[in-house]
Amino acid sequence: MTAVAEKTATPTANKGLKGVIAADSSVCFIDGDLGQLLYRGYNIHDLAEKSTFEETCYLLLKGELPNKQQLADFSQNLAQHRSLHPQVAAFLKSLPRDVNPMSALRSAISVAGIYDATAEDESPEATYAKSIQLIGMMATIVAAIHRLRLGLEPLAPKTNLGHSANFMYLLNGREPTADETRAMDMILVLHAEHSFNASTFAARVISATLSDLYSTISGAIGALKGPLHGGANTEVIRTLMEIGDVANVEKYVEGVKAKKGKFMGFGHAVYKVEDPRAPHLKDLSRRLGIEQGNPKWYDISVKLEAIVKETIQKNCNVDFYSASLQHYMGIPGELFTCIFAASRIAGWCAHVVEQWQDNKIIRPSCNYVGAPERPYVAIEKR
Repeated sequence: MTAVAEKTATPTANKGLKGVIAADSSVCFIDGDLGQLLYRGYNIHDLAEKSTFEETCYLLLKGELPNKQQLADFSQNLAQHRSLHPQVAAFLKSLPRDVNPMSALRSAISVAGIYDATAEDESPEATYAKSIQLIGMMATIVAAIHRLRLGLEPLAPKTNLGHSANFMYLLNGREPTADETRAMDMILVLHAEHSFNASTFAARVISATLSDLYSTISGAIGALKGPLHGGANTEVIRTLMEIGDVANVEKYVEGVKAKKGKFMGFGHAVYKVEDPRAPHLKDLSRRLGIEQGNPKWYDISVKLEAIVKETIQKNCNVDFYSASLQHYMGIPGELFTCIFAASRIAGWCAHVVEQWQDNKIIRPSCNYVGAPERPYVAIEKR
């Protein structure tokens, strides 16, 4: 029997890889202590207030902001890839109405890869083209899932509308108001990228094996599906519905404290101060609440934020106000994570492009804590 080599020191596992630097990246910068978020060097506050989702996608994929002609060409290219392959549309219609939307989205992306003749082409040109296809079709798939769950026929995309306005049209069957379009645009911009989060890192791990882009994005969607990653805002809207009225906020907070429960939408794995994305969604939630003559959900959110922050000394994160905002936009809670995916697809693709520029398979080690080497015992003697 070979003896296990003695070690001078026992290694310690870094659970969750917190603080571990896995690679260099020029896509996104986060300073959790200062509450700073940059896409390719541009502050998220500037992008949220001045940019569009199309422009942000171009920035993430190309590394620089586009000029007018580049943006016009990119937007037109994106619009031309909104329609679904007939087999993808047929697949979505074959699913049960009560299917989990994220499961449907993950599977639809896999099906789309089957019918893309360039799926296995990993050249930079083909990868960029497929990134455009995926960003364009993702909104159409999400909207189709939503309408089919309601027993409605999916709508054909409108190429004369911008990406966010078309997305809202596909979801609700009517052209959106200016504030609704702005709300969707801001949601997509704010969620488009966030460095090596769980789903993005999953995408980089899969792409590092030189698997195809569709498999990579399907894996990223699988990671985002988890309630500890993309599902938090769904839990926030459930909280707001449970509270029901501003007068019930204190009672709800006391109940959670008594049960030693968790306040969803508060705290962040990276930010030690306010999540820089949160205040932008808060203002839009207020505006849409007033526009619709129903500020109740915003008012509940504001009071809940104040009491919980004082109670647990944690700021709300991007998920908190995105819940009331998307509710005002006519989007049900079970679809929130799909909206997240329709935004984060831009960041995922940007990271795959970057991974393939200087690829090395991602293969970390583990700290083995199992039994030492031991003899095999015949089954008759066990």
